Amino acid sequence: MKNTLEKSGRPDAMKVLAGARPDELDPARLADSPRQREDLARILATAPHNPKPTGFRMPAHLWGGFRPLGAGVALAAVAASAVVVSTLDSDSSGVRPSQASPQSSSVAAGTDPSASDVRLQLLSVAKKARTGTAEGTYWQTTTRSEDVNVVGEEGALFAVRTTSTDEWSVGVRPGTHSLMVMGLDAQTAPRTGADKARWQAAGSPGTVQAAVIGDEEGGTLGYTMGTSRPTVVRTDADDKIYALGPQNVTYQDLRELPSDSGKLRRALEEMYAQDRSAEAGPDRTAYVLRQAVGLVTMPVKPAVRAAAYRVMADLPGVRALGDVTDPLGREGAGFAFPGAASTPLGAVEQRLVVDPATGELLSDQLLLTEPSARAREAGIGAGTTVHYSATTRMTWGDSQLTVPDNAQR
Repeated sequence: MKNTLEKSGRPDAMKVLAGARPDELDPARLADSPRQREDLARILATAPHNPKPTGFRMPAHLWGGFRPLGAGVALAAVAASAVVVSTLDSDSSGVRPSQASPQSSSVAAGTDPSASDVRLQLLSVAKKARTGTAEGTYWQTTTRSEDVNVVGEEGALFAVRTTSTDEWSVGVRPGTHSLMVMGLDAQTAPRTGADKARWQAAGSPGTVQAAVIGDEEGGTLGYTMGTSRPTVVRTDADDKIYALGPQNVTYQDLRELPSDSGKLRRALEEMYAQDRSAEAGPDRTAYVLRQAVGLVTMPVKPAVRAAAYRVMADLPGVRALGDVTDPLGREGAGFAFPGAASTPLGAVEQRLVVDPATGELLSDQLLLTEPSARAREAGIGAGTTVHYSATTRMTWGDSQLTVPDNAQR
């Protein structure tokens, strides 16, 4: 996805905000109920380890016994660079809801003076997202991801980072199939020079272990150092192509989603009421937020994608970060979700970077806000991005993707 933002051509921010205000915008309607603020006190950042594009619950006969991981693709569990050593009740990243209060007390109290500006900026993005190209045969996305974790024995901990590229081609026409190639150019390596020295001091092990938060017995996540082969999987089942809420859905189901933000929000809230999986959690608003973010990258109508951004705009506590660059160096508008999530590396905050010129999602990332003792020992401080998934391509195509000859099936 080409970045269309140029510093020399960036429009005046106030004019953009002023032009984005729709007729239905009434400051008195800004979401700020006590219940909503309470719901968003704990944001559930459920990105699995080596996360894949959000959206498909693999049937058992397709995913070969690997258990689904929340709303993400179940086959994240077979990521080429890692293998889960023990089965856990939480997702493989070890992310679990934090009991901490929102980071900003002013947001929790409903006194954040930038709340209306945040809404206007998201509404501006929604306005751009209303435009789109004609439908095709395959909805195709390419994402570049990176995950950071701490491995090794106590007293000799070091950080590793896993990078990879994934391609997903979702067939929407009768007779087509959906394929995902995971782990293109995947590599796991020490994060910094200091980490490399610690790894070498440990004997340069080919496989290292990371701690994972799980049930009472806990668990570990194994990493194979170096490069690995990609894996290709089929991700459709009959005419079902994505997971939305608690169920797999068809392309027609996606096309029938309401483009009115109020109706879309109610539909997502109904999904929450029906969802009995662990991913639903105790926070309805956080659940709605996650589903809305997922819709942005699905082959929905442009008007529905715009409605998803408007749903985000109506949720309390979202903060505008202004002009930022994503992990790939592309410029965009940044937004931070309220609350925190607890991981083995410490508390993390979820952030989005959006291209305001097109309404496309550039990246979704987890930023470390309060490092754990393990993270600090490994030299990972506050402000470190411990996970990101950056979308580099999102478009319609007429041909199925090419599977590399060396891909594992």
